[in-house]
Amino acid sequence: MNRESLIFCVAALVVALAVCAVGFRLAALPRDAVDAAKRPAAAETLPDVDLGGGFGRVSVIDLIGYYIENPPATPNAAGGDAAPAARRFGGC
Repeated sequence: MNRESLIFCVAALVVALAVCAVGFRLAALPRDAVDAAKRPAAAETLPDVDLGGGFGRVSVIDLIGYYIENPPATPNAAGGDAAPAARRFGGC
């Protein structure tokens, strides 16, 4: 390997690392936002959710209560067996 190629490869790697470091600093969230995302929020402190479609704004507590009282139906809840999953050949 000649000297010019080696210098070019090393310089390209250094420039790429510098661009990645600067890009990460510009794209990273602030530290307080990361800390706030790790802390769970109580449902009472969350704002109301706009469901749209004429339903209007509903509190998170009401949504949780509705979900607990009316869980999603399973495929077998309709009285019949669930349709078997379609198997497809995924070979090479």
